[in-house]
Amino acid sequence: MLIAGSSAVFAQQEPPNGMGELQAYAVFMDAYKGDDYDMAINFGAWMIEAKPEKIEGHDGFDLLRQFDRMVKVYKGAAENESDPTSKSEYMKKAVDVFDQAFETFSEDEMDQFEWKLKLGRFYHENNSALNVGTSQIAEKYEEAYEEDPERFANASDGYFAGFLLDRYASQGQRDKAFAMIDEIESYATPDLQNKITSARESLFDGPEERIEFYESQLADAGDSEKEQLLTDLVNLYEETSEGDKAADAAIQLYELNSTYANTRKVASIYLDDGEYEAAIEFLEESFEKAENDADKKEISLELAETHQQLEEFRQARQYARQAIDIDSNYGEAYMRVAAIYAASISECTGGQALEREDRTVYWLVVDYLNKAKEADPSLASNANNRAESYSSAMPTSEDKFFKGWEAGDNFRINGEVRECYAWIDEATTVK
Repeated sequence: MLIAGSSAVFAQQEPPNGMGELQAYAVFMDAYKGDDYDMAINFGAWMIEAKPEKIEGHDGFDLLRQFDRMVKVYKGAAENESDPTSKSEYMKKAVDVFDQAFETFSEDEMDQFEWKLKLGRFYHENNSALNVGTSQIAEKYEEAYEEDPERFANASDGYFAGFLLDRYASQGQRDKAFAMIDEIESYATPDLQNKITSARESLFDGPEERIEFYESQLADAGDSEKEQLLTDLVNLYEETSEGDKAADAAIQLYELNSTYANTRKVASIYLDDGEYEAAIEFLEESFEKAENDADKKEISLELAETHQQLEEFRQARQYARQAIDIDSNYGEAYMRVAAIYAASISECTGGQALEREDRTVYWLVVDYLNKAKEADPSLASNANNRAESYSSAMPTSEDKFFKGWEAGDNFRINGEVRECYAWIDEATTVK
């Protein structure tokens, strides 16, 4: 009995067939590289059991690497099996290799995060053969996440973090989901950030509930988290028509981080609320922070429109011209100049009947409508409709005869027409 027992122990600790360790390792590697899984299992199982720290004659031996190879060997053997039971047995042996690896190697000897994530992926990719569900896959990923949240969030562009977060959200595990979001959001990839946004959406019954939750998080939030919370709150307040709260949150966001986007948001809110003077201040700051001409020309046009609303026509034209200087084919800017000049007529007449001289300004208005559709043909219909509506306000044939104005003659809109048009000082032609 003693001899038999000793032989059993000896068989587990020594290579198969009486081979030396170096020879057995060489046979294993040949079988591994040649996808001879039966042979690889026979010789590889010895290394997993005996756990030799080194093999004489092979300086590059790495025991942990053999554990990794044996996982692949058992998986390969399973894939070659047609019998479901045998396939499942091989997969379970692969999982056993993971378990033994965690028991064998210390944290200094083994990257615990890498192996825990690898085990989660193994469960995920082979869930059918292992007969495991989503909850068991999530548990394995959760172990990797707890080991190193930042590496987990960045792994595979946030795929695994997104999977785990979706699992929490779908199961209504709000505390876990929000705790995870707090942990990983600051270093989430763009794809993962989209998944975070989607998870947030699914965790609330409506915008009011989201607002209540985000408001409760503000006091204890760090700057980066607070910025995201305020961004979300601004959008939610606008969605629920709480304009005052949206403005307050936008200002807080701007004071926290006065980026182009945050500055632009404040300007937009003031514009929507009709607070034009406040809007101008933030639009001008937005223009200075804009990094491309597309944004700059749009801001210039908004400044033109805003000054026009305040009946500051000279400044309005200045910004419309600024937009044209940035993009000479910006048809909307020409349309805006036409609107500014048309509005100036009403201001000059004070709502009284138009004199012959006032009517001449419409020649210039039509000039700019024509420029608009030349610059941007998509505006042709709009420009033509406006020009037609102004045609009845232009000087009549009688007016032109009385004043000696001949069609095609040069004509200047300036202080000689009427003092309040002096600032225009621009040439047109008699029409």
